[in-house]
Amino acid sequence: MNKFMEVLENILMPIADKLNNNRYLTALRNGFMVALPFIIFGSIFVVIANFPFLDRWISDSAYEAYQAALGPASASTLSIMGLFVILGIGYKLTEHYGGESIYGGAVALASFLILTPQVIEFEVNETIEQVGGVIPTASLGAEGMFLGIFTAFIAAELYRFFVEKDWTIKMPAGVPEAVSRSFSALIPITLTLSTFLVVRIIFSYTPFDTVQNFIYTLIQEPLTALGSGLPATLVAVLLIQLFWFFGLHGQIIVNSVFDPIWYALNNQNLDAFNAGQELPNIVTKQFIDTFIVGIGGSGMTLAVILGIFLIGRSRQLKELGKLGAPAGIFNVNEPVIFGLPIIMNPLIIIPWLIAPVIVTFITYYAMASGLVPYPNGVIVPWTTPTVLSGFLATGNSWQGGALQLFNIAVVFVIWWPFLKIMDKQYYENERSAEDQRNESVNM
Repeated sequence: MNKFMEVLENILMPIADKLNNNRYLTALRNGFMVALPFIIFGSIFVVIANFPFLDRWISDSAYEAYQAALGPASASTLSIMGLFVILGIGYKLTEHYGGESIYGGAVALASFLILTPQVIEFEVNETIEQVGGVIPTASLGAEGMFLGIFTAFIAAELYRFFVEKDWTIKMPAGVPEAVSRSFSALIPITLTLSTFLVVRIIFSYTPFDTVQNFIYTLIQEPLTALGSGLPATLVAVLLIQLFWFFGLHGQIIVNSVFDPIWYALNNQNLDAFNAGQELPNIVTKQFIDTFIVGIGGSGMTLAVILGIFLIGRSRQLKELGKLGAPAGIFNVNEPVIFGLPIIMNPLIIIPWLIAPVIVTFITYYAMASGLVPYPNGVIVPWTTPTVLSGFLATGNSWQGGALQLFNIAVVFVIWWPFLKIMDKQYYENERSAEDQRNESVNM
């Protein structure tokens, strides 16, 4: 095991060093760190607002009032997390160049909003009505994240380019510094935003209408051809992981294509279950949500949290474990995804990608062989803790919960050497920083 870990370090560490020194990846990672406190806040209230089976303990009106009271917590953070990330990326990339960081973040955000659809469509009496002057929150969250990341990069670069060309307004001496800086940024910001406005106008004459529709279609269309079944499910799971690695909400992107298929299969099982017939499908919505995604969240990070508690020596991982465990029990894992971090972290790309794929194989064939019952079509709330959710999804079968525990063990084994490497790196960095502080004190 030690030799294997040394090989991994020798291969991955040089790659990690190169990626860590890349200004765009650094800005991307730091941009997500800006959003982290808001993400954690929203994640906590998602769990509280969707506490399992609370709707059965209280009346419908009380449950609706309860969710309505807590809903703004996640709606104003998680639902529009793209805004915080875009602002952070623009700020950090401009800071890297030594420019006015606040203007870099603001111009990135404004550029994205220019490209964002500002109209909402809804159906009234079988006719489509439109309301202008509003921005759909979906466009400000995961759905618009891909566009937002690249918009932030381009906007910050354009702003820097115009500043370095010295296309600025110089105020005379004696003008307050804040006023002088605002006028210095006026021309670079105007030129940058005008560029994105031209792009928006150009796309309005295309079949896509907006840049967001163009990018979203490019992602969705290849996925629609995949269909259903184990091969397509494996591809879907791999894509979820891959999108998340690059900072995109993989579940929202992939599920938008596969959910109609998975829900249809789920309903077939439910109809057969209610009729006392043999269940026809293994892969259903509950197959994905309960046995793949619903074990701590995307990537089955409940096993990662367990590994942190067992092997973690670094303060960073220990604190992350304490922070991520309560949310992870209810399958909310943004604290782990953005705190470990998982996004753009080459040290963990191997376990992050392959562990859910292997678990998908195991789950499918455990059910195909008859060791575990098929999901019976009953929708189990996604915040239901592991073991209980497996028990309920398979018709109150203990085998469902046992399979979830086995899957956790598989993911844990796959992640073990990579967590050891990461923990060692963090621990050595913390020791080095502590030694430097002690030296400075002694001096």
